[in-house]
Amino acid sequence: MKHPYLTRAILYFLVGIAFIYFGVQSKESTVWNSVTLIFSAVSALCFFCSFKMFGYHNKIKKKK
Repeated sequence: MKHPYLTRAILYFLVGIAFIYFGVQSKESTVWNSVTLIFSAVSALCFFCSFKMFGYHNKIKKKK
């Protein structure tokens, strides 16, 4: 059974928050190192997917 869009959206949002946390914890003397940038890029993608799935959920909810 496929998971509903709302469940996946919440999961992606939480993963995005976790990657932001790991990015903040991994900063050294400067924010512009590769590990921090990778964590922030992955969190941005997770937030993008999360917002898209929230939109899909609302679109399906309005159709019903």
